[in-house]
Amino acid sequence: MSGLDPAIHAVARLELCGLLAPVDDAEFSFLRDRLNVSDSVLSKHAKALEQVGYLHIVKITRNGRQRTLLSLTPAGRRAFRSHVDELRRLAAVADPSYTAHD
Repeated sequence: MSGLDPAIHAVARLELCGLLAPVDDAEFSFLRDRLNVSDSVLSKHAKALEQVGYLHIVKITRNGRQRTLLSLTPAGRRAFRSHVDELRRLAAVADPSYTAHD
């Protein structure tokens, strides 16, 4: 069976993980705008990732305003890397001339 992680595989979740992978955390509003989704859609996908232990969601007060920060957990980072590795493997099977830097 495929090594793709069904918790990550939904496009919005995959993109969310991709945005969070290179950073410690990001604000909900930034992620919502980058993904071009509604608050409710991002909340749904964030909660799904949080339930499997891949995402940490924390509410903080910054400059007198409530902010929601999202970050990948160590397990989430590992799962995302494994998922991307599997996508690369599948791409190489489909096109033997594929390289990870294409």
